[in-house]
Amino acid sequence: MKLNSIKKKAGKIDFQIFCTIILIVCIGIVMVYSSSAYYALHVQEKSTEFFLKKELIWTIVGIIVMIFTMSIDYHIYKKMTLLAAIVTIGCLVAVLFSKPMNGATRWIYIGAFSFQPSELAKYVVVMFMAMSIDNRKKKMDGFFNGTILYLFIAAIFAGLILLENNLSIASIIMIVTFIMILVGGANIKQIACLIPLGIASGMALIFTSEYRMERFLGFLDPWADAGDRNFQLIQSFYALGSGGITGVGLGQSTQKALYMPEPYNDFIFAIIGEELGLIGCILVMGLFLFLILRGISVAIRAKDNYGFMLATGIISIIAVQAMINIAVVTGSMPVTGVPLPFISYGGTSMVFNLAAMGVLLNISRQAKEIKI
Repeated sequence: MKLNSIKKKAGKIDFQIFCTIILIVCIGIVMVYSSSAYYALHVQEKSTEFFLKKELIWTIVGIIVMIFTMSIDYHIYKKMTLLAAIVTIGCLVAVLFSKPMNGATRWIYIGAFSFQPSELAKYVVVMFMAMSIDNRKKKMDGFFNGTILYLFIAAIFAGLILLENNLSIASIIMIVTFIMILVGGANIKQIACLIPLGIASGMALIFTSEYRMERFLGFLDPWADAGDRNFQLIQSFYALGSGGITGVGLGQSTQKALYMPEPYNDFIFAIIGEELGLIGCILVMGLFLFLILRGISVAIRAKDNYGFMLATGIISIIAVQAMINIAVVTGSMPVTGVPLPFISYGGTSMVFNLAAMGVLLNISRQAKEIKI
C-alpha cells in the first residue's frame, strides 16, 4: 500500500538531469572509441572496436540499472544500508587477496568479468552517512559523537581502500564525508579545525610512499623527468596544447598513438582537448557544472532530510571526481588515478555512477516544487 501511494504521488523526473547524463555518456562513448582504437589494434592486437564494444555493453547495463533505480522509492535504501555496508567491507577485504595489476589490488575477478569494490564503497558510504545523519540529526553538532564518529566510520572504508594502494578513491570518500557532515549540521569551527589534520594526513601518506612522492615532485616540476615519471603528464600537456581552440579534429589525435599510456582511461580529457580543442573542453566542463547545479537543486528541494543528504552525497562524488580528474590532466594537482565520470573507460564505474544517477532522479521525482 505504501509503495503504491508513493508511486501515485511521485511526479516527473528532472528531465534536464536525465538529458545531461545521456549527453555526457554519449560523448564518453565516442571519445573512448576515438582514444582507444589505435591502442586496441597495436598493443592489445584486437580490433579497433575492442574497447568500444565493452564500454557499450556496460553502458547499456548501466542505463538499465539507472532506469530501475529511478523507479524505486529512494527510502528503501535506508533498510538496505547496513547489509550493503557489511557486504562492501567483505568485498574490500576479499580484493586484498586478488591478483595485483599495475602494482595495485583493486579488482575481484569473476570469470571473464572484473569488479572494483571501491566504486561501490563510495556510494555505500554516502548511503550510510545519509541514513545516520538523518537518524541522529540532533547529535550532529557534537564533536566526538558527531563529526569524529562519522569520520571514523568513513575512515574504515577509506583505510581498506588505501590498503589496495588506491589513495585517490580513499581521499574522495573522506572529502565527500566532510561535505556531508558539513551540510548535515556539524559545527563549522570543528570542521575547520580538522582540515589541517586532514591535509597533514594526506601529506604523510604521500611522503611515506616512494611512488606517491615521485608523483608529488613531478607535479612541482613536471619537466624535471619528462621521459620517465612525468611522461604521462607531459604527453597530456602536448595533447591539450596542440588542440588549440577548435582541436585537430575528432579521431585525429597524435598523442593517443602510443605516446600517452592508456589514453582512454584517466587522461581521456587530454584527448578531448586535443581533438575537440578548448571548445570541447569547455563543453564537457559546462555539462558537468550544469549536472552538479541541477543535482544541488534536487538536494535542496528534496522532500525530507534523508533525500537531501543522499542527493548531496551522490552529486558530491560526481563533482569531486570530475574536478580532480580535470585538475590532474591539466597539471593543477599531482597525478592520481581518478576517472572522469561517465567518460573514462571502465565498466564498474559506469554502472555504479549511472545507478546513483537513477537514485538522484528518483529523489527529483518526489522533490518539492519551489515557486518563484
